[in-house]
Amino acid sequence: VAMETVSLEHQIQSVQRHIAFLKKEQMELLHDLHLEILRLQKHCSELTHDLEIKELEARQQDMLDRELEERCRAMEAQLQEKEKDNLELRKELRHKETLVAALRSSLRNKERRFLEELKRRSHRVTILNTELQKQTEAAAYLS
Repeated sequence: VAMETVSLEHQIQSVQRHIAFLKKEQMELLHDLHLEILRLQKHCSELTHDLEIKELEARQQDMLDRELEERCRAMEAQLQEKEKDNLELRKELRHKETLVAALRSSLRNKERRFLEELKRRSHRVTILNTELQKQTEAAAYLS
């Protein structure tokens, strides 16, 4: 019975040592798990922060893209308006060129008629001067 008691006490002590060892291992494992949880929480926070920054940048880029698209549409509208104005100005320029050509033609015709009239009058003045000179000579002869 004493042997059994000693053996039983050894077994109890062995079980108690195993329980103490398991408790120690469990505490270390829990400590490591807590550290891993903290590391994962920190990593998750960093990833969340990075995601928020990327979402903010994406929203800012979207806003910038929309603003650029609006400016591009406005510039295209201005370009179309300017092209329309240029087309109207070209039509007006062609019309004015036609008027200028007509005025030049009219001016050349008037200049030609003026020169013809000037030539006729010059010829008439020459004839009248000749007649005047003859009459002056005749009057001088008669006097």
